[in-house]
Amino acid sequence: MPTSRPPQRPPRLALSALDALAGAVLLVDAERRIVGATSALESQLGAPVREGTPLTELLSLQGDAERLDALLTTGRETTTKLRAGGTIRVRATALGKDGWALTVRQDTSPPALEGAEVFHGLWTQDAELRRVFRIVEKVARTESSVLVRGESGTGKEHIAHALHELSPRGKGPFRAINCAALPPNLLESELFGHVRGAFTGAVRDSPGHFRLAHGGSLFLDEVAELPLDLQAKMLRVLETRTVIPVGGRAPVPVDVRIIAATHRALRREVEAGRFRADLMYRLRVVPIFLPNLRERRGDILPLALRFLDELHQRGTRRVERIAPGARKLLESHGWPGNVRELRNVMEYAYVIGEGPVLREVDLPPEFSEAKALTHLPVATTGATLDEEQVRAALTRAGGNRSEAARLLGVSRVTLWRRLRTLGEAAR
Repeated sequence: MPTSRPPQRPPRLALSALDALAGAVLLVDAERRIVGATSALESQLGAPVREGTPLTELLSLQGDAERLDALLTTGRETTTKLRAGGTIRVRATALGKDGWALTVRQDTSPPALEGAEVFHGLWTQDAELRRVFRIVEKVARTESSVLVRGESGTGKEHIAHALHELSPRGKGPFRAINCAALPPNLLESELFGHVRGAFTGAVRDSPGHFRLAHGGSLFLDEVAELPLDLQAKMLRVLETRTVIPVGGRAPVPVDVRIIAATHRALRREVEAGRFRADLMYRLRVVPIFLPNLRERRGDILPLALRFLDELHQRGTRRVERIAPGARKLLESHGWPGNVRELRNVMEYAYVIGEGPVLREVDLPPEFSEAKALTHLPVATTGATLDEEQVRAALTRAGGNRSEAARLLGVSRVTLWRRLRTLGEAAR
């Protein structure tokens, strides 16, 4: 009978690392077996760690080899559970070919609230956004073209990735291009490719995003920014399932699922003559609407705490709570940049502030302006509103005029009239 292999003893490099590292540290050899642990780790676990134990017997990774690979290769801190119970955060540091040193600490991140869900990078406890997740799961199983509508920063690309990963094309390529980021001539080449000599600088053939996404999905962000002439070419690609590279003549077959996104209403763009109706119908087979952060007020503070916890992993400050005044400002802010803006605000506050409490003074300057706005006398007529008040209210409301009128204590019609007298075109 084959004899079991004795556990590998800690290599010299690992032993020196164990002596040098303070805190709760676990050493794992190249075969992913435990070969050493600090007393601080055993104290934190409440039990001795036996050498030779497979790492998977200590950590509850649900038998997922990919999760273990990610823990050991990415170098990022990961939240996981102990098989004996409890949640910890683990960061792996490679020790060459000898194995890894795992730094372990207790998980102090905000607890998951009842009804909260993490869906392909999007966290929420909002019922409407969770309903969107269920729609995405259904649509992903089909080949239908999807148009994702939502303001900047609401997570449109996360939804596009989810649609791809949950679909039968999930093992194929995923390509993304922002249609507003490139001039029309370069955008055409990036989408459809070009042949050598097609224009100055085209020194070699280029396949373009459609061909690179063959067998997978192509995400067209800000699709409403496509110029009209490119819209016609895009329509032909969708109808014939072939592309003709810039400077080429022969069509090339492509098998791609289109996922488009925009913050504009395509129907209004069609009415204004800026977008082709036939292309809209091709792209907008299944529309998905993402709620903005103003409509998800209950997500603001939990998301803020999670972003602060992520920042702690890269820095030294530990924010344990948000002061009541700062919480009120965060909850009442208009968030025109949505979750992306919230993340940036938390990074600003993390860098500027000090200590375990995030205070009002740690927030960006626009929050001080918003606070000052709340102390202004309530306006009764449009004539009493000065331009500074109006702009501050619109900033705080994220451009939402109904909300700005409520903050100013006037009707929406009164605000509209005042904007007109200030020389701003009413929408």
